[in-house]
Amino acid sequence: MIGISACLGGVCCRYDGQSKEINELKKLVSDGRAILVCPEVLGGLPIPRDPAEISGGDGFDVWDNKAKVLTESGVDMTDLFKQGAIIAYQKLIENNITTIILKENSPSCGKAGIYDGTFSGKHRSGSGVATAYFISHGLEVVSESEWQKVLEREEMIDSK
Repeated sequence: MIGISACLGGVCCRYDGQSKEINELKKLVSDGRAILVCPEVLGGLPIPRDPAEISGGDGFDVWDNKAKVLTESGVDMTDLFKQGAIIAYQKLIENNITTIILKENSPSCGKAGIYDGTFSGKHRSGSGVATAYFISHGLEVVSESEWQKVLEREEMIDSK
């Protein structure tokens, strides 16, 4: 079993109330081969919500208290993002999940890229808050652009 960002599995849980559904990932859930998590919603954030970006670094810096997650109006959402990451991790561990496919560019789930913290639409390299937590606790994190590799590997395991 694998974990998947809830928005990729078709749940309308993004900040804008939308999803970023990938049909094949949604099917894994309906087939009982994956579970969905949304660290932001698990942390108590509403749907929809004000967009937030990491200011002063990336998710690893947030955990080191060197960066914060802020809305465009400056509201500090850092604690809710951290809380959501911890709750999501616990859910994954309870279900023996060691690999999770996450939504790139998200302040929670970005793996290689996040928005730059200026609300200008520009990206920069770095990981989101939940991704940093998952990686530091030994989970394999894969972005949605690499999900096929995980499925190929899972198919090979299932066929043995």
